[in-house]
Amino acid sequence: MTFTADLFNGKTAVVTGGTTGIGAGIALKLAALGASVVAIGFNSSMLEVPTGLDLRAVEVDVTDTPALQSLFDKLPRLDILINCAGVIRRGEEHEIDVFEKVIDINLNGTMRCCRLAREKLAASGGTIVNTASMLSFFGGGLVPAYSASKGAVMQLTKSLAIAYAADGIRVNAVAPGWIATPLTAALQNDPQRSQPILQRTPLGRWGVPDDIAQAVVFLCSPAAAFITGTILPVDGGYLVA
Repeated sequence: MTFTADLFNGKTAVVTGGTTGIGAGIALKLAALGASVVAIGFNSSMLEVPTGLDLRAVEVDVTDTPALQSLFDKLPRLDILINCAGVIRRGEEHEIDVFEKVIDINLNGTMRCCRLAREKLAASGGTIVNTASMLSFFGGGLVPAYSASKGAVMQLTKSLAIAYAADGIRVNAVAPGWIATPLTAALQNDPQRSQPILQRTPLGRWGVPDDIAQAVVFLCSPAAAFITGTILPVDGGYLVA
């Protein structure tokens, strides 16, 4: 293990989108390193929690401000907020109702959680890690809402890093490349689409959720104490190829 098993002992973390995919990988990693973790998701039963971890799944919609407020109010403390809740609707996002829904989850949901968590994070000198994307840097013709939301998450991260610095809160983001999750299963299983991705990725493979989780742990750790406002690509080199 890259990090000591007691790295986050005594710390409390909230991970949105934490019951599946990248979010679940992050939630499990934080809990394995000693944190008490609340994983927010649409379906709590999707998260399998190994024995011995202080990790519970809660069904909360990140577009539901009162429900989020209640969740944060009940926490005795908060040290880490990971915003990983997100949706993508390939081919449907040119419809305005779909566009608005994707923006509300991916962008507004991130801001809601940051705003509601700020007071407790300030009390603990905590940290936020948002989830950007390769599409924070590129356009996506089939996914205008997803691309717009992730570009905005990148700028939101920089803005909140400035705004929250006086509270002692660091705000960073990871920008995952092509990660093998249920969200990308259709791409992985289609050789015509998967092969160009692998050819462009210098490290020559799909990423896995643990690749992102390790980077998130670093950004939440004391090793990153002088890092804020950073967007960290975790992409096997895809962005620079």
